[in-house]
Amino acid sequence: MFTPTGSFGGFSVRDVDEAYAFYTEKLGLTVDKNDMGILDISLPGGGVVIAYPKGDDHVPASFTILNFEVADIDEAVDALNERGIVTKIYDEDSEVPWTDEKGIGRGKANNSGPDIAWFKDPSGNILSVICG
Repeated sequence: MFTPTGSFGGFSVRDVDEAYAFYTEKLGLTVDKNDMGILDISLPGGGVVIAYPKGDDHVPASFTILNFEVADIDEAVDALNERGIVTKIYDEDSEVPWTDEKGIGRGKANNSGPDIAWFKDPSGNILSVICG
């Protein structure tokens, strides 16, 4: 019988110390570094995801690895931009050409889904803020 006692997600990063600084200082998350150099990132609302070192072998995820739910997408994007985080990562030639000048895909306005803005961590992994 399959009876798990817990679960967590994980993704790789190029540099653990750089990732630690980003997830704590830029995003304000609680992050612990264990004895093996793996980051335990506590997520809002509960849950944990790990970030493990890959060094020069790291390849950024080509998909969104973490979504942060927010009450106000514009406020969240402004706060990220003020912290030096770029949310305009897609342009008119990309696979997501429908983002505005702030990088927000306004799905609510045309009933095509939630409002969402993507950004990258220092290792190039894709994250988002989403308001549904």
